[in-house]
Amino acid sequence: MPIQDAQKLKEGMVSLLRIRGPTLPVHIAKDAGLTILFASAFLSELISDKKIKMSYMRIGSSPLYFLEGQENLLENFSEYLKSREKEAFLLLKEKKFLKHSEQEPAIRVALNEIKDFAAPFRTGGEMFWRYFLVPQSELKITEIRKEETEKIIPAEKTEEKAETEPAVKAEESKEKPEKAPKEKPKKKIRKKIDKKRDEKFFNKIKEFLALKSVELLDIENFSRGELVLRIKEDGTEKMLVAYNKKRIAEKDIIEAHKKASGKGLKYKILSFGELTKKTENLISALKDLDRLEKVQNSE
Repeated sequence: MPIQDAQKLKEGMVSLLRIRGPTLPVHIAKDAGLTILFASAFLSELISDKKIKMSYMRIGSSPLYFLEGQENLLENFSEYLKSREKEAFLLLKEKKFLKHSEQEPAIRVALNEIKDFAAPFRTGGEMFWRYFLVPQSELKITEIRKEETEKIIPAEKTEEKAETEPAVKAEESKEKPEKAPKEKPKKKIRKKIDKKRDEKFFNKIKEFLALKSVELLDIENFSRGELVLRIKEDGTEKMLVAYNKKRIAEKDIIEAHKKASGKGLKYKILSFGELTKKTENLISALKDLDRLEKVQNSE
């Protein structure tokens, strides 16, 4: 193909993006009258020349191509995000800023995946996520408003208490005995310990998958001691169930099987422990089982 024709085709692709906004390569190829292979080659050259941009988001297995300044139009394709990623997208869009350390592990992973919409930055030694259309400077305004609200509310409560305290002080002391001050702190400490334990568990599983070059597609469920993931291993999508426990019993395997079969997937199990002896013996016996048949009882 002559260089002049190739240049005209690339200019035509840029013009198409200027009119249509973010577009899939298959539509660009169709408009240019090219095969998807040739169109992709031209699009790669345009990206190298920094004439166009490519989204991190995938529609099926294809990215979106767009021009600088059209980033806001990517919002129109947010419906194609996976369940957890969409949850993180909507949360960030509503809050504008999210402190990384305050988010659940599943949301943290999802925020890392939606790079088109979530911009990370650090301030005051803390990591934050910013919704891509919101300027970073707005965080300071948000913090100031929050501080002002916190100052106003306690002041109102203090004045209200000062007005009513003399009249009801004696009565309250009889009817409502003081609670032990140590009860609530214990609950909060317990909750923090559980959260840290869950995060540690999640991170270990994530590191294990990374070492094995297993792609994490989505988080189906993350409850205490159990993590259910969609993964891709050797090009095949599977369900992975990870247990944060010392012993794996028959019921755990059955539950993992139910979760996977409900999605029509094969499954694998990860744990920090071992199988119970009973379960180990059953699996060993099933390996040599040729067939299990039922004999009709004529009696």
